[in-house]
Amino acid sequence: MKSIFLFFVVIVLQIGCSQENVSKMPITEFKQELLDNAILVDVRTPEEFGEGHLENAKNINWYDQNFAENFSAVDKDNTIYVYCKKGGRSAKAQEKLKSLGFNRVVNLEGGYDAFKNKK
Repeated sequence: MKSIFLFFVVIVLQIGCSQENVSKMPITEFKQELLDNAILVDVRTPEEFGEGHLENAKNINWYDQNFAENFSAVDKDNTIYVYCKKGGRSAKAQEKLKSLGFNRVVNLEGGYDAFKNKK
């Protein structure tokens, strides 16, 4: 009986931890339906953004000196999906946002280049 109880405790903990720690996702798996309770941020330059971007994305340039200030009105418990061209800037942006106290920041791996190549 104790082993069955222990088994259920381990399963519950594993499921809870795996859902809470989702911090990356291939950009090719991103769906617009995920934005029902989240925001999508393209951290590329305005010029790159102007050449094409994911639908409903907000452009907040990683290189902007006021990058962090652009998130001042965002609830820290909101999910934020971030992407860039290939994944480097969005990984840095993810770390910055986490250091600012944002709890759910998901890096869309592969970046916009991987999204374009999927088409």
